Amino acid sequence: MCHKVIKTQISMLCFFLLFPTVFICSFMVAAPIFGYLGDRFNRKVILSCGIFFWSIVTLLSSFIGKEYYWLFVLSRGLVGIGESSYSSISPTIIGDLFTNNSRTMMLSVFYLAIPLGSGLGYILGASAKVAAGDWHWALRVSPLLGMTAGTLILLFVPDPKRGSADQMGGRIRTRTSWLCDMKALAKNRSYVFSSLASAAVSFATGAFGMWIPLYLVRAQIVQKTAEACTKEICSSTDSLIFGAITCVTGLLGVVIGAATTRLCRQKTERADPLVCAVSMLGSAIFICLIFVVAKKSIVGAYVCIFIGETLLFLNWAITADILMFVVIPTRRATAVAFQSFTSHLLGDAGSPYLIGLISDALQQSYTTSALWRFLSLGYALMLCPFIIVLGGMFFLATALFFLDDRDKAEEQIAVDVRRLSVGACVYVSVCLPQWFSTFSAQNKVVRDRTAPLYLKVVEHRHEH
Repeated sequence: MCHKVIKTQISMLCFFLLFPTVFICSFMVAAPIFGYLGDRFNRKVILSCGIFFWSIVTLLSSFIGKEYYWLFVLSRGLVGIGESSYSSISPTIIGDLFTNNSRTMMLSVFYLAIPLGSGLGYILGASAKVAAGDWHWALRVSPLLGMTAGTLILLFVPDPKRGSADQMGGRIRTRTSWLCDMKALAKNRSYVFSSLASAAVSFATGAFGMWIPLYLVRAQIVQKTAEACTKEICSSTDSLIFGAITCVTGLLGVVIGAATTRLCRQKTERADPLVCAVSMLGSAIFICLIFVVAKKSIVGAYVCIFIGETLLFLNWAITADILMFVVIPTRRATAVAFQSFTSHLLGDAGSPYLIGLISDALQQSYTTSALWRFLSLGYALMLCPFIIVLGGMFFLATALFFLDDRDKAEEQIAVDVRRLSVGACVYVSVCLPQWFSTFSAQNKVVRDRTAPLYLKVVEHRHEH
């Protein structure tokens, strides 16, 4: 019986690890493609199509039978493709609609949807399952909301000109090749360091989401407040509590982060990366305390988790705002896409596996017991605070180069707008004489009225 339980639990673990892995891998592959498209084509159409695609695939996957398990796994990959479309493009539209503090606030509202959607997803999915008596209905409710959102975006959301918020009425039309864009982003130190810091956040959140509930269960077994599960499928309230804490801390973190940044900008122009750095370093302290307190008090561990995650989520909207400051509008979709790619590749794509491997290696080194299973997982999770501290260092490095990179981006935007204005003047001054000489020859009245305008254009051309 014991071997059967262990085998079933291992298969269930593989099951839960497989779906996120397929989703993340497809997301990473598709994000750069949508970033390229988002910098060159109609973003509103791409955004709506991505939401429609995600909704249709999710709805169709609810009708897949258990004999077609591989097809259900494939559908999770297609969902990742759909999600990569709007996660790469949405922040760039907000960046072109607002600027400065208003942009920070609107990005905060946008990123509030992550924890809010996660919490509503748990509630809506569980409610649909209970009401219908079939878990497939959880996959049939959300597509209706997605279809509604896609339709509203297509009908009512404007598609602003790239850079319209960065210059008063300025329209940036300069187009560069994808390779040129990538070279520019690689040389943008603020973008590179903030992307690495974002990967550190992703590493910690991915590992926590997978292993902290199990760690808390093992802590209660050590405290003798709970018994070890001997059933094939074990249920625990710790997962639900941790999920609720993650949703609430996500909401608080985004709101507090935006408000703190707006206040700190009155003191220093480097407020964005500095707020992120301080919050990361503070988060590392409380996350370390989780592993000290958990052996004695589960309530104390939850308090540390709450504070640590709130500080960790402070930088969600601020990181996106940093990108808007240091990257020109015609490269922002590509920049957002590759930042997502980097954060997943170096973060939650591998952190659950790595923590599990370290824990298993420690368990095999010593005699297996409930205490050692608890300690080994805690020692493995201790890697996360060090990664978070490293992320804080990356944000401090971002602060060093932030003003320089921001000024370079603003200067390039101004140059592009000047080129557009000069180009328009040159075009008019070249074409107008030809039109004037042919058309006015046929109409004396028109010639007399347009001659002063023509002389002004020629004079302006000689001056510049």
